[in-house]
Amino acid sequence: MNARILIIDDEAQIRKMLRIALKSVGYDVIEAETAEAGLTALVRQQPELVILDLGLPDGDGQQLLAEIRTFSQVPVMVLSVRQSDTDKVKALDHGAQDYVTKPFSMEELLARVRALLRDRQPAQAQKSLTDGALEIDLSRRLVMLHQQQVELTPKEYAVLAMLARHPNCVITQTQLLEQVWGPSHREDSHYLRIVISHLRQKLGDDPTEPHYLKTEAGIGYRLVLG
Repeated sequence: MNARILIIDDEAQIRKMLRIALKSVGYDVIEAETAEAGLTALVRQQPELVILDLGLPDGDGQQLLAEIRTFSQVPVMVLSVRQSDTDKVKALDHGAQDYVTKPFSMEELLARVRALLRDRQPAQAQKSLTDGALEIDLSRRLVMLHQQQVELTPKEYAVLAMLARHPNCVITQTQLLEQVWGPSHREDSHYLRIVISHLRQKLGDDPTEPHYLKTEAGIGYRLVLG
């Protein structure tokens, strides 16, 4: 069965462009132009992915995203003209897996769609990830690089494991700090920067052009693997 993708956007031209592109590579497409219609379509049609605009005629997309997260873990890609770090961080903290700004490259958007659909399984089902060189085994708490075990501190492993449970998705600094260090450390971003730096060294990642641990400036980090 083809993956179903729900587009919630009030711009008819955007929906048409997305519909043509997504259908051309085999996806089924559902469309909604309001928050209310999008919520109804989500409940009734159960899509595998939602592409969500933030500027909707009957409500703010951020509020809709928060409401979706009260009952569904469907991957959500925000597609918006809003380019501020504040909007991006807010959407990701509300549970979006990705954030793409308009105008956008269709090739890049389709690649991000593929990544989100590939990793849409529940996190607990994803026990081990590998690209042939790096292997992260979450069930055994084991990290291997070129068949050699990588020794990590508890904080380093906790950060890497959290990123590995959501591969190719942006995890915000706030989410990482709260989960690994605790809610009282949500502003202590220097802790996280130090751990990411150590992880890159141990994984052989070039800090100027990292392959595995990508920085989303002002937002958070993304693990690219597989």
